[in-house]
Amino acid sequence: MTCWLALLCSCLPARAGVLTKPELVKRFPAPLMVGDKQADLPVWPLFKQNATATELVGYVFESIDLAPLPGFAGVPINLLVAIDPKGSFLDVAVLSHHEPVFLDGLGEAPLFAFVAQYKDLSLKQHIAIDSKAKRLRAPDAGHAYLDGVSKATASVRIINQSLLSAALKVSRKKLGFAQGSDPDQIARIRSDMFEQRTVAQLLDAGLIRHLRVTNGDVEKLFAGSPGAGLDREALARPGDVFIDLYLAVASVPTAGRNVLTAASWNKLQNRLEEGDHALLVMSSGRYGILADDFIRGSVPDRLVLKQDKLPIEMRDLDLEMAFASDSPLPDASVTVLRVIGQAGLDPARPFDFTLPITRNKGIVYPERITRDINFSLQVPAQFYIAPASSDKSWPGIWSSRRAELLVLGAALALLSVALLLQKRLTANGVRFAWFRAGFLLFTIGFIGYYAQGQLSIVNLTGVLQALLARRSLEFMMFDPMTVVLWGFTAVSLLVWGRGTFCGWLCPFGALQEATGKLAQWLKLPQLRIRAHIDARLKLIKYPLLALILGSACLAPALTDKLVEFEPFKTAITLNFVRSWPYVAYAVGLLLASMFVYKFFCRYLCPFGAALALLGRFRLLDWIPRRAECGAPCQTCRHRCGYQAITPAGAVRYDECFQCMDCVVIYNSDEKCAPLILEVKRARTIPIVRAINS
Repeated sequence: MTCWLALLCSCLPARAGVLTKPELVKRFPAPLMVGDKQADLPVWPLFKQNATATELVGYVFESIDLAPLPGFAGVPINLLVAIDPKGSFLDVAVLSHHEPVFLDGLGEAPLFAFVAQYKDLSLKQHIAIDSKAKRLRAPDAGHAYLDGVSKATASVRIINQSLLSAALKVSRKKLGFAQGSDPDQIARIRSDMFEQRTVAQLLDAGLIRHLRVTNGDVEKLFAGSPGAGLDREALARPGDVFIDLYLAVASVPTAGRNVLTAASWNKLQNRLEEGDHALLVMSSGRYGILADDFIRGSVPDRLVLKQDKLPIEMRDLDLEMAFASDSPLPDASVTVLRVIGQAGLDPARPFDFTLPITRNKGIVYPERITRDINFSLQVPAQFYIAPASSDKSWPGIWSSRRAELLVLGAALALLSVALLLQKRLTANGVRFAWFRAGFLLFTIGFIGYYAQGQLSIVNLTGVLQALLARRSLEFMMFDPMTVVLWGFTAVSLLVWGRGTFCGWLCPFGALQEATGKLAQWLKLPQLRIRAHIDARLKLIKYPLLALILGSACLAPALTDKLVEFEPFKTAITLNFVRSWPYVAYAVGLLLASMFVYKFFCRYLCPFGAALALLGRFRLLDWIPRRAECGAPCQTCRHRCGYQAITPAGAVRYDECFQCMDCVVIYNSDEKCAPLILEVKRARTIPIVRAINS
């Protein structure tokens, strides 16, 4: 009866997840809060209210939605999985299963006890199921060992594969693991491409990796440690081979078909499903990748595969392989390892392998000393198909936002022409005022609220942390508006300084200017801070910048709190829909700007401080000056709302917001004192003494 039930279940399609948000709310009660199911991936975010802040606790998902691996009965085991932002398991529970060994034999208690072991383990650890190993080894940052279930070996292995594959997919897409690469956008091996090559040519191409280690090499690894001198054979014969290993990506036809016989190649293909990878490990010497007590079909612990620092499980296929005739490859120990497609192994990225070597010191409670030999393999580009761009990859995102980018490009082009032709732009003060007001409204409405193009100190801390971690900066490409604005800002810094962005393209800055103008229209009192106090207040933003950038290097967790000093996220990104303290802070800054012109921009903005420093490398002193500026004329200085002009008439470009009011004055014979005097002199009628005839 059980066999017929298994056969019937295997014919049924894999079910989708069954949980709903109300059910999850019951499983994760207050103080936790369950968010809405995500559109791009079937996961629910978990939040927690921490004082006034709402923090992301993790993500909850069902394994059947992401890695529906058939169980022993042919039906996927469905697990509830919760992981935190660091990739640690908050909870793992069984939702449904059809495993005969747990239904008819052992009962479900061993199954529940097995999955409970995952709690507090991390995706960054190499998780192995080996009760004997667990008794001998202590878990560490890189390894974790689970007790298996006797008589249910196959079932617990499938559970482990399903759990890790689903969790890796979520961590890549939601937590930024593997440099934030989309697991649905990975390369695929070209199954239709085959080239006749020798083993030497495969080695040169990188399809086979050779590693030769002698006894002496291993002894050097343990030098200066408690493991030194424990291997008598290594000391006696240091030149002998410890391991001579060849590793081939056998799922690449050019590698597999050239190395194996036709019968072995076909046998291997029959054991692989679409998206799977096969690694052929051949070795000789006194050390092999399979320990003496290794159980066929399980995961070897003497060879570890990682990609982007995330462990990828490899499982022995228990296949006997025959090599093509006259193959120089060693056949003393041959193992075929399978990586399932759901693990997300990307053939376009390096395969990083570790060969851990362990020595024991002591008898009763032996001390285990482990040293790693690391090597990598890179599949050449001609043997895989790069992922086609889609809406999920950044080229697809740029394509989908083409209209917005065209509007932004046209606006930036208009602004560039206007600023380059500033004399004509400012020739008429009223016309210039309308132009500036219109552009600032565009900045608030389109760049800010519609396109979400607010540049921020977060952009700098994100780049800094990525560089420190040696991660790719490709994540920036997923926000095309930000990239375009950064490119334009970088050029404008070289030409005009910080003022172009701060005065024209910053949505929150434009919002502050709008509130300031509104206050002037309402005839609210305007406070002009004394020059020496104003100069000191303007220095505050530089220590704030240093504090935020320093925390990005030394305390990233603190950075998330410090960047909230900027109100941009609250006012622009979230449109004031946030906890009341954040809203009160942002609104308070806008109210302050109604009395002290652009208060936050001038004194507190850390991003403005960064642009001010970068703007010191500008090429032009673009604001025109006359000899009379500052001596005796003080008109521009008194009219400058930013107090960026010194009593001597010089412009402080690091505090200039390119409002161009002073340029309007400079070109106006009704506002500029030197021009007014020239006009008066031209109109003076000289007195000429009359000559009597």
